[in-house]
Amino acid sequence: MSIPTQKVPAFGLGTFRLKGQVVIDSVSTALELGYRVIDTAQIYENEAEVGQAIADSGIARAELFITSKIWIDNFAEGRLIPSLEESLRKLKTDYLDLTLIHWPSPEGQVPVAEFMGQLLQAKRLGLTRQIGISNFTVDLMKQAIAAVGVEHIATNQIELHPYLQNRKVVDFATAHGIQITSYMTLAYGEVLKDPVIQQIAQRHQATSAQVALAWAMQLGYAVIPSSTKRSNLESNLKALHLALSADDMARIASLERGQRLTSPKGIAPKWD
Repeated sequence: MSIPTQKVPAFGLGTFRLKGQVVIDSVSTALELGYRVIDTAQIYENEAEVGQAIADSGIARAELFITSKIWIDNFAEGRLIPSLEESLRKLKTDYLDLTLIHWPSPEGQVPVAEFMGQLLQAKRLGLTRQIGISNFTVDLMKQAIAAVGVEHIATNQIELHPYLQNRKVVDFATAHGIQITSYMTLAYGEVLKDPVIQQIAQRHQATSAQVALAWAMQLGYAVIPSSTKRSNLESNLKALHLALSADDMARIASLERGQRLTSPKGIAPKWD
């Protein structure tokens, strides 16, 4: 069986919760260390700072993969594309490599077909190379596929870590050729304290973070860990070269406990 080409690079930098000079420093350091994939979002209120760090790095745009996400306030007809153009201005770029719908519309206020149709139009206009979704359940993925065709959905970015392996969503996405991007792969640092992860890390002379990230990438998921510390940014990169055994993978698989950490009230869908 041939391995499908990944639509989203396996490893990147997340910028959630990072603002002002903190995000500028994080992105600048990451780019200096060799990161080339940066993930941001309209609601993070840091696109301008991310754009500044990228511009100041002097790295050619063609070498970078930049993702942003459309916020729920911008789903209504006629609002999505102008909001994306504003993101592009802030990020100082003519196009995004990937644009995601950040969360489904609360209680279906804006139909999936309406915002996905506008997102596909943005792709056709050249504002974004690829489009995708985030925090979508199986039912919502079905609606997105019906709206624009599965070939246009590059990824579903979801909370996914050893304690929440989201298998129902993963199985559906994988069966339809939609790549999974794992956010919060380290579960806000919770998994770093896990004895099983620590034992595996010790055996590989690796860090617990490297093990969790390597586990996700070995399953075919893209990961976007964030950090403000140079040492962690540098260390996380080494996960790309860590190969876990089948036994390691099975032991981490057994850590599933349905522990969801992100479910904003009034926004989160009814989870699978």
